Amino acid sequence: MPPRQKAEKPAAATKPSKSAAKAPPPPIPDDVYTPQEIIDLLSAYYGAPEWRPHGDAMAELVLTLLSQNTSDTNSGRAFSRLLQRYPDWPAVLAAPLPELEETIRPGGLAPTKAPRMQAMLAEIQHRRGNFDLSFLEEVPIEEARDWLTTLPAVGPKTAACVLLFGLGRPGLPVDTHVHRLAIRLGQVNEKTPPDRAQTYLESVIPPEDHYIFHILLIRHGRHLCSARAPACEHCPLQPRCLVGRTLKSGLN
Repeated sequence: MPPRQKAEKPAAATKPSKSAAKAPPPPIPDDVYTPQEIIDLLSAYYGAPEWRPHGDAMAELVLTLLSQNTSDTNSGRAFSRLLQRYPDWPAVLAAPLPELEETIRPGGLAPTKAPRMQAMLAEIQHRRGNFDLSFLEEVPIEEARDWLTTLPAVGPKTAACVLLFGLGRPGLPVDTHVHRLAIRLGQVNEKTPPDRAQTYLESVIPPEDHYIFHILLIRHGRHLCSARAPACEHCPLQPRCLVGRTLKSGLN
């Protein structure tokens, strides 16, 4: 993937998405951390990550498709093999399907991902006549989201990844770590699915903080707040974490 460059911070707040009306009402109790407090505490613990998008929206789109239901290591291997075998996106689109499946097999679910990838590429070529997505940097953010989410195999999380990492625009992808921590920290309720959690979090967290919130929650989810055995005794968020308080009270 191309090296990431420093992003411009968005000047204006993100417009509510078309699905914002379906977002759950703010479920944050008075005794849990606000998003800004979470950012401050985790930045003090891990350091503040710098927002440096790489500027290649097409690469991010394909890589995010490959990353579905697999590890970063596996999706990275599949993406590297794809770039080594094909010189450009038209070549990926024109590739025989069995050959493409074999190329991306290290990423898992190749029989599903290969036809989805070609369907996505075909739709982009049909709409634009090329594979240059830089125009998404200039259109209103909601229009950019809608354009992406109407592509085959592209949902809210994938669109947010393209905007955030590829184009330096607002977007807060809710993956398994972000979703788990948002529930544990009382930011959304446990019955809120990831897509609605994303809509809600994007509406309450300033656009310029989408990147740092996303990255810090992923780091924390991998380092301390694991799914099965969270290390609450070392967690800077434990005092107001719904799970951390429960576990601590159970040990007393």
